[in-house]
Amino acid sequence: MSEDLFDKDKVVEQAGLLPYAHHVGSAVIKPDKQSVIKGKALAAMEEQTEMQITQIKKQIDLLAEQVREIIQRKELSYKIYHASMGFTPLIGHTYYLYQRKDETHVLSMISPEEWGSKIPFQSFIGKVKLLADHTWSIEK
Repeated sequence: MSEDLFDKDKVVEQAGLLPYAHHVGSAVIKPDKQSVIKGKALAAMEEQTEMQITQIKKQIDLLAEQVREIIQRKELSYKIYHASMGFTPLIGHTYYLYQRKDETHVLSMISPEEWGSKIPFQSFIGKVKLLADHTWSIEK
């Protein structure tokens, strides 16, 4: 018999090593219980680890946002502690931060509305509050 009768791409030299039946008369190969158990366990493991990774990523995002907020409070606090103020600020109270023409800052108890049209400063920076940790936050 000639070797030209068979398509070499569709014939295997060692058919007994294939993980599946290679012709109609071959024995039926069914997955054993071990394979089914491993498949289900693998799927459950994959789902659980993805869920945990997603949860940790959300926690990282939350922590990163908290870091940004603390950095902003710190920068604002430096600005206020270098500002002119003619009083001792109290924790939990609200004050008003202004900027002069020479770019120095002033902390005041007087709001822009109370000044009316005669604000003696170049610009109003924001309404600020002294927090218990002695950092400042901008009130919205």
